[in-house]
Formats: sequence, C-alpha cells, structure tokens
Amino acid sequence: MRTFFLALAATLATLFAAALPRPGIAADIARSLPVENAYDFSFNAIEGGALPLSKYRGHPILVVNTASFCGYTPQYTALQDLWQRYRDRGLVVLGVPSNDFGGQEPGSAEEIKSFCEVNFDVDFPLADKARVLGADAHPFYRWARAALGDKAAPQWNFHKYLIGADGRLAGWFATSTSPTAPEVVKAVETALAAGGSAKK
Repeated sequence: MRTFFLALAATLATLFAAALPRPGIAADIARSLPVENAYDFSFNAIEGGALPLSKYRGHPILVVNTASFCGYTPQYTALQDLWQRYRDRGLVVLGVPSNDFGGQEPGSAEEIKSFCEVNFDVDFPLADKARVLGADAHPFYRWARAALGDKAAPQWNFHKYLIGADGRLAGWFATSTSPTAPEVVKAVETALAAGGSAKK
C-alpha cells in the first residue's frame, strides 16, 4: 500500500510540474509583446485632469523632475529658455515636481504652480507632483529606468529624459547638466530634425 501511495504521489508531482510554465516563458512572452514607448504613459496635470504623453505625439519631450527648494531650482530659468527657443519647432518641456529628494517639493499643486510662474515665468506644461524613485515611482519613471538602466535613473532633482518624436527614449542628462548646455541643445535639435513633419 505504501508503495502505491508513493507511486501515486510521484505521478501527481510529475503532472503538476508539467502544468507549470517552463522557466523563462514569461520573458519569452514579454519579448513578443509590442515595445512600450512614452505615449503609453499619462501623468496628472498640475491644474487637474489627465496629462497623457500621447497628447504630444510627434513632438520631442524633455521630461524633468523638478523641485522648488533645491540648489538646482534656478534651472527653471534655463528650462523656460529652452522651451521658448524650440517650442515653435515642436519641443515640449514637461516639469514633473517630485518630493523624493530631500523633501524639497513639499507644496500643493497650487503652491508649486504659483511658485514657478511668479519666480521663473514658467509657462511650459507641469504635471502634478509624482514619485520618481522606487517601486512606487510613476510608471513612466519605472519604464525609463528599466529601458536605460540604473545609471540613467534620477539621482536628484532636475534629472532630464529626452523623448524622441517617435515616443522612444532618446537620451538622458544628469541633474548638473544645464537644460541649455551644448549637449542638451544638440540632442534636442537632433530629435527635432528626426521628427520631421510629424511634430507639426
């Protein structure tokens, strides 16, 4: 009898194991799915309501996690300058306020928007405050980190991701790199040129 039950248990274990997905099948399935791009993601607008990145389809987008009380906050001036210089050619600058670094963005949406307008004349789009770090980060930031690696993830406020006119990641720039630095300007102009008529 003991032998019978052992044989039965072994048979059931074999059948159960055969029913389980083989190792790596999830990765195989994932590779077969369409590649996500930035247009798959949506933020909340600082004024309220949805702010889907697909709204800017065909336009390069510079996505920057911002903060009001940071040593790099004066970069708002350079972001506004970049926006004014290239918006008529199709560039979108998108500020994403975040309190993830040093608690340097503690205010409400209304306070953040007012701060940007009064102190830096910002009129480029702003998202509502969002997380950019960790498991609770906004899906866009989790996607960008997965696509470009940990070294490309925000290390502080005013980290910059450039999205091409096709919705794909075109590059990133560290906090310390000014939005009007030559390498940023060159990347923006390249993205605008690559976008062609799609950005109009």
